[in-house]
Amino acid sequence: MSDTGRQSMTDKASSAVKPDSQKSFTEKVGDTTKGAADSVASTLQPEGEKSSTQKATDTVSGNSNENQESLVDKAKNAMGMGGQGQ
Repeated sequence: MSDTGRQSMTDKASSAVKPDSQKSFTEKVGDTTKGAADSVASTLQPEGEKSSTQKATDTVSGNSNENQESLVDKAKNAMGMGGQGQ
């Protein structure tokens, strides 16, 4: 089982911890690019080939590609740290 091309839970968490308002333009672009690439990889990788860690990470990050807000985004928005309206 290989999760090649996927972001780890640690990478996603470190990106989510820092408020968008404190990120540089380069960091925001990097987060967006990595998130998009991870979403594509999640869609292309069959569920049966994902490690249990990656399945859990997809659940937490909302990478089910159903246009639902992730748990991380919900938490950030609840604390006023989300990118909404910025």
